[in-house]
Amino acid sequence: MSDTHGSEQALEHPKHELSYYAKRIYAIRDLLLEKGVLDEKDIQCQIEYQEARSPANGAKLVARAWTDPAFKARLIADPKAACLEMGIDATSINEFVVLENTEKVRHMVVCTLCSCYPRPILGRPPDWYKSFNYRQRAVNDPRGVMREFGLTLSDDVEVRVHDSTADIRYLVLPLRPKGTETLSQPDLEKLVTRDSMIGVMDALPALPKA
Repeated sequence: MSDTHGSEQALEHPKHELSYYAKRIYAIRDLLLEKGVLDEKDIQCQIEYQEARSPANGAKLVARAWTDPAFKARLIADPKAACLEMGIDATSINEFVVLENTEKVRHMVVCTLCSCYPRPILGRPPDWYKSFNYRQRAVNDPRGVMREFGLTLSDDVEVRVHDSTADIRYLVLPLRPKGTETLSQPDLEKLVTRDSMIGVMDALPALPKA
């Protein structure tokens, strides 16, 4: 059978063609610009603000807490003020709680209703965090979820699951990996993953010395 028809369809609907909703967004943008409601600078500022919200913000907080006990105490006592110290704007979060992992207690965060998440600290939530499968199993089988992320805990370690809501958001402060005493703060930041700040896994181990 000839594939001519399929080729014609591909030409008519190229992969880079904007979707209906994308076209709608651009049309609304153009209309707002035309009416003077927004200007290009407003749009660019918002783009830069959104791009600045990423797990790198959380990694900076965690690495600083690992190396500065006084900052860690402030981060736990008043997370939004500690964020401000680091140039991170967390004022959009109503209530913000930092959960410190220990050798005997691990914390894991879920939003059982939708996908509430500390976006100023971690950026956009991953797809798996928003899935019904995770939202259900995080409550019913948190250890099983952790194992799937590569974290197997002994029976004497308590796992606490925290339900994020529109009113309260959480950040897990993972344990500092062993053997990292001589690492700089920027190098420590590389060991802090988004998933470790959600609590489904620990921070990455230190790389062995060459």
